[in-house]
Amino acid sequence: MWMGIDVGTGGTRALVVDAQGRVAAGFTAAHEEILMERPLWAEQRPENWWDAARVAIRGALAEAGISGAEVRGIGLSGQMHGLVILDQASAVIRPALIWCDQRSQSQVDAINQTVGRENVLKYTANPVLTGFTLPKLLWVRDNEPRAFERVRHLLLPKDYLRFQLTGEYASEVSDASGTSLFDVVARRWSFDMMDALGLDRAILPTCYESSDVTGGVTRAAAEATGLAEGTPVVGGGGDQASSAVGNGIVEPGIVSCTLGTSGVVFAHMEKVAYDPAGRVHTFCHAVRDKWHVMGVTQGAGLSLQWFRNQLAPAADYDALTAEAATAPVGAQGLFWLPYLMGERTPHLDATARGGWVGLTARHQRADLIRAVIEGVSYSQRDCLDIIEELGVQVESVRASGGGARSPFWRQLLADILDKKVVTLETQEGSAYGAALLALAGTGEYGSVPEVCRATIREVDSLSPRPAEAAFYAKAHRVYGAIYPALKPVFGEIARLDSR
Repeated sequence: MWMGIDVGTGGTRALVVDAQGRVAAGFTAAHEEILMERPLWAEQRPENWWDAARVAIRGALAEAGISGAEVRGIGLSGQMHGLVILDQASAVIRPALIWCDQRSQSQVDAINQTVGRENVLKYTANPVLTGFTLPKLLWVRDNEPRAFERVRHLLLPKDYLRFQLTGEYASEVSDASGTSLFDVVARRWSFDMMDALGLDRAILPTCYESSDVTGGVTRAAAEATGLAEGTPVVGGGGDQASSAVGNGIVEPGIVSCTLGTSGVVFAHMEKVAYDPAGRVHTFCHAVRDKWHVMGVTQGAGLSLQWFRNQLAPAADYDALTAEAATAPVGAQGLFWLPYLMGERTPHLDATARGGWVGLTARHQRADLIRAVIEGVSYSQRDCLDIIEELGVQVESVRASGGGARSPFWRQLLADILDKKVVTLETQEGSAYGAALLALAGTGEYGSVPEVCRATIREVDSLSPRPAEAAFYAKAHRVYGAIYPALKPVFGEIARLDSR
């Protein structure tokens, strides 16, 4: 048996699979609520991730009816971009600034001024964004100098779990690509970026390919989790690269759309190519010596979650999507902007705000819900359009994540993307991909593509409906005109909000 462990935003999941990739058991332990002390702030305690991981690992072993000694390898996955900083004693210095934290715009501006925008692209193949790890580190330096002085190690969320399991300070290429400290083309840390900003190279972890073994489970971790001492732990991947492995997006032609808290359109690339405007991210793939491009909607599933939590707390998601299905296509001219945490693709704007546009007295709650789902899907269409502009051929889209569990949302996605939307036998996403990386890294298979070809099976597909696809093509153009019109207003709102 092999195990994949995913440090998500809402919880940590441990998954047990066999050599054919069939899921034997899975267990999720919830995290504490995200700390949001101010607008645009988002933090979590890394210690809580480890607490949840111990529960999840023991839960998965018990559900599978196996001992830790039967687990032959472990792969790790996790939310990307989070800043975990440790001191000389390897203690966490402060809560982690996580992926959706947007407080660091002034640090982004300072990086671009100090290093130069062209050099940032040259050194990392991506523009620096507020969501990435580097500006978060500089925010700590600028605002919490005593905490910054104590920094001896920088880790990403899943790599903090690796440290707890193995005692190793290590990362891997796919997750490191989202730090603004990594040379994506050369697949190594960018000392040019570190040196230009006066940062200590020694705080960076050792970086591996995603299927490389990075260490073994320590005696203390074995006692804490029920795993066997010495069990190999492979590099793993950032949640998006791991999810792509779990969806078989490891060869050309197939694209994935993952509708989780954020929404991601992800495509495999044999060679490096990146958008000069930086609207999509080009990162190292979890496949050795390959790359990927992805567009990100910050508030995808988060938009529907917000609606439920604030406006329909008694409803479950199935009830909400069923209600949305009663509204007409286009929600009677109502549009939702899913910018609840700023936006990445295609706007790169931390000040962008969410909301409904086009609201009238005739609209009912079903229209509001449908507009939310359509708005998130329009944003995913933005991502897909840019990826196709880069020359990526898209034959079908494999849908996963919580939103993709809804047949209504999958059909709507097929209509808006105007592509066939496919679902897979296993819908476990990042944890599953991490387990497959462990299968490849411990020698059960020769490569990541080989393990994916052997284990991943399509079970359903939905084609775009011509009339709906034609309507949504027009509606998407209207959607695309709303952000440019409101951009100046968003800046004014952000200034008012900061008082």
